[in-house]
Amino acid sequence: MATADTQTASLRSPRTAGDRATFLWRGSAPAQLIGDFNNWGIEEAPLDLEPLGGDLWARTLQLPPDAYIEYAYLHGGARVPDPLNPQRTGDGMGHTNSYLWMPDARDTPLARRRPGVPRGTVTRHEVAGQGYVVGASRTVYLYEPPGAGPHPLLAVFDGRGYLRRAHLATIVDNLAAQQRIRPPAMALIQPGGRGRTVEYACSDTTVAFIIRCVLPVARAHLNLLDVAQAPGAYGIMGASMGGLMAFYTAFRAPEIFGSVLCESGAFGADQLYYRSVLEDLIRCGPVLPLKIWMDVGLHEWFLAPNRRMQALLRERGYDVHYTEQTSGHNYPSWRNVLWQGLEYLYGQGGQDRK
Repeated sequence: MATADTQTASLRSPRTAGDRATFLWRGSAPAQLIGDFNNWGIEEAPLDLEPLGGDLWARTLQLPPDAYIEYAYLHGGARVPDPLNPQRTGDGMGHTNSYLWMPDARDTPLARRRPGVPRGTVTRHEVAGQGYVVGASRTVYLYEPPGAGPHPLLAVFDGRGYLRRAHLATIVDNLAAQQRIRPPAMALIQPGGRGRTVEYACSDTTVAFIIRCVLPVARAHLNLLDVAQAPGAYGIMGASMGGLMAFYTAFRAPEIFGSVLCESGAFGADQLYYRSVLEDLIRCGPVLPLKIWMDVGLHEWFLAPNRRMQALLRERGYDVHYTEQTSGHNYPSWRNVLWQGLEYLYGQGGQDRK
């Protein structure tokens, strides 16, 4: 229950203490609360607010004390961020969300630039699609890590999001400077706008684009290990539909991509056939020499499909590390656990350090 001490002259929202968060709304009419905690009102009902008197309304929720949470209000038929919370972020799907860090939650310091840390080089390239993708070309960002090569390659779906919102290059720089990973070079690939779902829903033409279009450009500009001499030396990663496509690419080309980093994989997405072909490849095909990292948020709609997928992988004998975070389906959540996945795949010890 909300309490009277929330009625102060200077309002801020939400207010957190321990495992409680009180969300406030000021207005002549109440709003409803949606967020990571109730699947954004899609599978669970939006939460009504309680009157505090006058034009104040509130709702107190019990949340994990180390959670990162995004939320918004429904008011007057529209979805709006919290007017009493200046902390806002885009969700990548056209919405602006409010967010909060619960008292024991922290953004990873590895995502911040540190003085004296050598920086890798990021260059932008337009790669011809050659008919494999929607449109004439795709933007690909190439990252060359500091230090001598040759380097393994990590291909990254939704590349700009991982660069700008997950600060992937900075995390790699910091981990490399601390000698916690052998840093990979990276090819960070932009999706095709509205074509993203088609391209990421277990598409063989996307696999062909990566192998026939992106890899030659990466080899021309980066000092890479020769995957012909070291089969499976490259990795591939992504989040949501990008995570699904990362899995599919590795299962279609394990001789190239021997490791997978999947965040909140969209294994149960509505856009897929009644089950993904990936499930058939895992269940019915040979066990491949893949090393797999999976993470998913406890407050998101892909939790159950990820649990089922990791159980199937383990049942079939795959090398898989699976973890669940007290967060939702968003880049800050993925950023905060990303360093652990990189250490798992490229580590030189120190998986428990932050």
